[in-house]
Amino acid sequence: MVRVVGDDIETAVMSIQDALRLADQMELDLVEISPNADPPVCKIVDYQKFLYQQKKKQKEIKAKAAKVVVKEIRFGPNTDDHDYNFKLKHAMKFLEEGAKVRAYVFFKGRSILFKEQGEVLLLRFANDLEEYGKVEQLPRLEGKRMIISFSPKKKK
Repeated sequence: MVRVVGDDIETAVMSIQDALRLADQMELDLVEISPNADPPVCKIVDYQKFLYQQKKKQKEIKAKAAKVVVKEIRFGPNTDDHDYNFKLKHAMKFLEEGAKVRAYVFFKGRSILFKEQGEVLLLRFANDLEEYGKVEQLPRLEGKRMIISFSPKKKK
């Protein structure tokens, strides 16, 4: 037994054979809409049209989903103040636009000896960006990079 619904059909509970016969008479297809209902619900529609509408709904949902943009900013362990301020302004702009920011200190060769310097630089960066974004991930060393992540603060 299934519950049959459709555009020009009054809702009724009937056997699957009767529902198929009714769909055949109307030259349409019988499509199961909700299998978990008691009894299961079937709709008499044109199956190709049904698929098209489902694709269209999925596309709309996908278009409405927020796209996350991640901008990266690279520092060296001995970045001077001018470069630091230049990169800080860019990070502020990125966060205001709603993008996430990933800043990292890249250690080349023996500069890995200056791990503490890199961490101090990233923590200073986090402190300066406090009003623009929140820290998602504190500085952590991954190979030759020390990475910190920020996400933009919600606008009021």
